[in-house]
Amino acid sequence: MTLTVAVQMDPIQRIKITGDSTFAMLLEAQRRGYQLLHYTPDRLSMRDSTVTAMAEPIEVRDIDGDHVTMGEAQRVDLSTVDVVLLRQDPPFDMAYITTTHMLDRIHPKTLVVNDPTHVRNAPEKLFVLEYPHLMPPTLISRDKGEIEEFRREHGDVVMKPLYGNGGAAVFKVSREDPNFGSLFDLFAVTFREPWVIQRFLPKITEGDKRIILIDGEAAGAINRVPALNDIRSNMVRGGAAKPTDLTPREIEICETIGPKLKEMGQIFVGIDVIDGNLTEINVTSPTGLRVIKRLGGPDITVTLWDAIESRLNR
Repeated sequence: MTLTVAVQMDPIQRIKITGDSTFAMLLEAQRRGYQLLHYTPDRLSMRDSTVTAMAEPIEVRDIDGDHVTMGEAQRVDLSTVDVVLLRQDPPFDMAYITTTHMLDRIHPKTLVVNDPTHVRNAPEKLFVLEYPHLMPPTLISRDKGEIEEFRREHGDVVMKPLYGNGGAAVFKVSREDPNFGSLFDLFAVTFREPWVIQRFLPKITEGDKRIILIDGEAAGAINRVPALNDIRSNMVRGGAAKPTDLTPREIEICETIGPKLKEMGQIFVGIDVIDGNLTEINVTSPTGLRVIKRLGGPDITVTLWDAIESRLNR
C-alpha cells in the first residue's frame, strides 16, 4: 500500500532518536515506501472548513545526529493525505485540545491516529477511572478536606497534577506528613485543575509496567524500575527499563479495556500497571516502542502500521 503520512509532532530535528517512538514509526513507514510529511502543531491552520499545515517532506535514517533530511515546507491540505499521526508530546493543555478540534474536521476521511475526538475526551488520568475495579483507590480533587479524608482512609498516597506527564511533580505523601500543607499550597498556586491523589503502591520499587496495546490487543511490554530513593519510574527521571512478560492479571486488564479502546479508534495506546493495578491509559503520545525492541521484544511498529493499513482498507 502506498500512503502519504503527515506527522504532527514536536520539531523532529530536536528529538533523541534512541528512545523516540514517533521516529520508530517513521522508520517503518519509510521502509514500506510511504511518503512522509512533517509539521509542528503551531503550523496547523483552519480556514473556513479546510485544515492545512505548512509541512515539509522528510527522509529519516537511524543515525544519531544525522537522522533527518527536510525538504521545503509547503501548505498541505490535510484532507488530501491518507494518515495524520497525532504525536506531539503533552502537556495536554488548551493548545493540544485545539489541535484535536481542528483534526476532527478531516477525520475519518483522513485517518488520524489516534482518533482526535477520543484523545480529547480521554485524558490519561481521567479516562482510566472508567475501570475503578482495575485501579488503586483514586481521588480527583483540589479540595483540602477531601484530600485529608482520603489520606486518613488510605494512609500513604501519591499526589500528582491531573494533566502532568513524564513524572513531573509526582510526590509521595505519608499519612502524617508535615510537608502536606506546604505541598497543598504549592499545588494550589501552580495548577488550576484538580489533582490526582492515589493510594501509594509500595511495590512500585519492583517496577511500573508499560504495556503497549495496538488496536485493543496487547503487543509488548517493558518494566520500568525507579532509581534508588525515587518513586518515579519514568525513564526520563532515571528509571531503568527491564524486559518482562505479562502476568495473568495484566492480561485480564488488557482484555477488559482493549475492546473499548478499539471502538474509540485508539490504535496506539500505552497503559501503566503497578503490582496488578492499572494507573494510567496513555492515548496522547505513548512511548516505549524502541526500548521494547532493544530489549529483545517485538518490533511493534510493524504491528502498528499493519493495524493502520487494516483500518484504511475497511
